[in-house]
Amino acid sequence: MKFDLLLKGGHLIDPANNIDAPRDLAIAAGKVAAVDTEIPAASAARVIDVTGLVVTPGLVDIHTHMFATSGFRNAWAGDQSILPDGFSFRSGVTTMVDTGSAGCRLFEDFRYRVLDRFDTRMYAFLNIVGMGMASNDMEQNHADMKVEPAVAMARAHEDVIVGMKTAHYHGPEWISVDRMLEAGQALGKPSMVDFGLFPRERPFYELVTQRMQAGDIATHMFLGDVPWIGADGKVLKYLYEARERGIIFDVGHGGGSFYWRNAVPAIEQGFYPDSISTDLHTFCMNDEMQDMTNVMSKFLAIGLPLEEIVRESTINPAREIGHPELGHLSIGAVADVTALNVMEGDFGFLDVRQGRVEGKQRLRCELTLLEGQLMWDFNGRTGTDWRTLPPDYGVRNPEGLIMPPGKGGASK
Repeated sequence: MKFDLLLKGGHLIDPANNIDAPRDLAIAAGKVAAVDTEIPAASAARVIDVTGLVVTPGLVDIHTHMFATSGFRNAWAGDQSILPDGFSFRSGVTTMVDTGSAGCRLFEDFRYRVLDRFDTRMYAFLNIVGMGMASNDMEQNHADMKVEPAVAMARAHEDVIVGMKTAHYHGPEWISVDRMLEAGQALGKPSMVDFGLFPRERPFYELVTQRMQAGDIATHMFLGDVPWIGADGKVLKYLYEARERGIIFDVGHGGGSFYWRNAVPAIEQGFYPDSISTDLHTFCMNDEMQDMTNVMSKFLAIGLPLEEIVRESTINPAREIGHPELGHLSIGAVADVTALNVMEGDFGFLDVRQGRVEGKQRLRCELTLLEGQLMWDFNGRTGTDWRTLPPDYGVRNPEGLIMPPGKGGASK
């Protein structure tokens, strides 16, 4: 056979290649081998019928927490991190990026325990605080915000570290931001800022219009504390100025960072996110955030076109972390593929303070492939009707199979 696998009958959305149309997708040796309107089923060893589904590049979630962290809570709040494979493939995500859970003191442990042990493709932003997000108190420690050790650790693990991070700093000083930016610039990699609370001494507008550089990422863009909308109902001018400077705006939904009162007018006025991400951790996985497809569905409900949603969940975040080889289905690209069901009905979506929006569509992940290998199959599309299988399928040792007495073992 020419191809190992053929996804047939789907509607392909691949923004990097300007495709939004019915296409078949063929895979060989873990790579995209062909994309065409009609690829013969006989050319592939295995065919999966994806009729009625939207086929996209594997989703890229650039804001997650996969290492022991207490985040903005105290050290006794318990571990908020998630195990990647339990949350990635079932929501169409093939690439996850941890955002600053570990600093230089704990990163090697993080890599040993998590990054090198799961199937999900994983990267990380390194926290400028050496202890990372071990506790809120530790994230305020100026003495542990050291540029040189952070840069050295990032260089030693440059295959997985994609940039620098600061989060949850509450003081009036710019020290956490400045040292993070210094480290990021030394590495030639982006910095991601979770600005936490906003003392008057360090306003958000100064962060994005004066301090951050092109390619740096402001996450939690629809946080309630971020000034978004003016008295006239318009998106504030400084946000456009920041975007013109090349600042990246990332969603980072999480458990406290997404408000309809900011998101809805921004989308209505065409100020779209650069990337959609979850800020996935244990305190939001079962609340309003849920997972990547649920966050994507929220934007579908408030009018963001599906092609743009896919763009902000695939090629955009892949480029933001310096991995443009991901997030698209060009010939020869790694075959990370997601198939989504766009369900029709009456649905409801919540922001982080129980604000509700109704929608008529919701995304559900049906299939996920990682490098051409099936990782998630929600509706059993890859299976075979058991009635057509051999009578003894599933018997691992036919010689040891002893039937009970009677005619063929049949009960009376």
